[in-house]
Amino acid sequence: MTKSHFVCIKLSLGPLLLVALVVLYCAYGNQNLILFSSFIPISYPSPSPSLSPLASLIPTPTPIPTLETRFGLINITTVSNHQKGENGKKIGRIEEELGEARAMIREAVETKKYASDKGGSLVPRGAVYRNPFAFHRSQKEMEKRFKVWVYKEGEPPLVHLGPLNNIYGIEGQFMDELHSHMSRYLAARPEEAHAFFIPVSVANIVHYLYRPLVTYSREQLQHVILDYIDTVSTKYPFWNRTDGADHFLVSCHDWAPDVSVADPERTKNLIRVLCNANTSEGFEPRRDVPIPEINIPPGQLGPPRLSLPVRDRNIFAFFAGGSHGQIRKTLLQHWKDKDDEIQVHEYLPKGLDYYNLMSRTMFCLCPSGYEVASPRVVAAINLGCVPVIISDHYALPFSDVLDWSKFTIQIPSEKIPEMKRILKRVSRKRYMVLQKRVLQVQRHFALNRPSKPYDMLHMLLHSVWLRRLNLRFSS
Repeated sequence: MTKSHFVCIKLSLGPLLLVALVVLYCAYGNQNLILFSSFIPISYPSPSPSLSPLASLIPTPTPIPTLETRFGLINITTVSNHQKGENGKKIGRIEEELGEARAMIREAVETKKYASDKGGSLVPRGAVYRNPFAFHRSQKEMEKRFKVWVYKEGEPPLVHLGPLNNIYGIEGQFMDELHSHMSRYLAARPEEAHAFFIPVSVANIVHYLYRPLVTYSREQLQHVILDYIDTVSTKYPFWNRTDGADHFLVSCHDWAPDVSVADPERTKNLIRVLCNANTSEGFEPRRDVPIPEINIPPGQLGPPRLSLPVRDRNIFAFFAGGSHGQIRKTLLQHWKDKDDEIQVHEYLPKGLDYYNLMSRTMFCLCPSGYEVASPRVVAAINLGCVPVIISDHYALPFSDVLDWSKFTIQIPSEKIPEMKRILKRVSRKRYMVLQKRVLQVQRHFALNRPSKPYDMLHMLLHSVWLRRLNLRFSS
């Protein structure tokens, strides 16, 4: 399949009609009480936009210096609506509805009350959540209101299908679930949608267009995706009215971030839902969504769940894996087969079961490989093992609502030589709290088919919902 299959008609769109945005950083006092992540540095030529009603209620915070403390902010991007007539009225109704959702979440923050939950599903509680009241209300508002339009253009296997198994399987699982069991979120018509899904599979493009693999050039990949964007932006008004800011693409392939390299101006506002969430390589948590990387064996839905009690965890710390990337090389150099308590192996001895060892471990070491994400994080959580995240530029999944410092240990690569001392400083009491919280967040990293509220696929959709809430049209 080549780019010509998309029959793209290139048009000169002339000057952009959309107008400027203003970024309103907001926080509630000195606490991370609101779950919206800061988001979308878009620039449009325009007069100054009006102040968001939600943002105006919250005092402007001091500058936020680190990635971790950025989460918990409301940061609404306001763009002018140039749609006239009936289309303009429809956009106005959509924005009014989203404004109501923002107000309900704001009320939950102020009153510290949960939404009514007649269905009896999870009510998030505890320190693992940045704000459990806001999260619960946001989930309920998403279930009540959120509508996604899936573009119909293109043909399988490059479009509308993705891998369901192995390391890239999450993108296919998400596509399939959205088309089937998540149908409640599908818009009947694109004019009713809050967000627009570009159903292109990066993993399938690489699989079908790069076999046999004779080049690592990303050109073919970029052509397919850019041509698809050109097709839908020519046929419909939705991409052009926001310059792609309410559109999203989902991929776990290592090459997925490179779709933006060929034409960064064209894709600068696209919401990229990616496993490869490397902030040093252009991943922007204000706009993009991190996916928890997960290895999905054929016929299964991820790693086993073997949450042994703490008394049966007789391995202090454990890692086994190849020397992929500098962080793992450093880890192996300092700890490989050198310590009885810090068990670091490049390859497991024959006869040993990897997941069984993790299930018996207190601290599961999760170093970045060639890319920042590691399936060991999800495996550790499913196995009830406290993840030790060894990374430097990893935007952790679901950080809009989850406080990772409450259930993981995070070690920068420069501290690898001191790792044993760092872990030994964790008291028994603190470890018991961390491990209990790991069990608490397991449901957010579970892959279910059909999906259930608060599981991994719903959490991914919720992350997109939050970024759409942070985009506001004004007439």
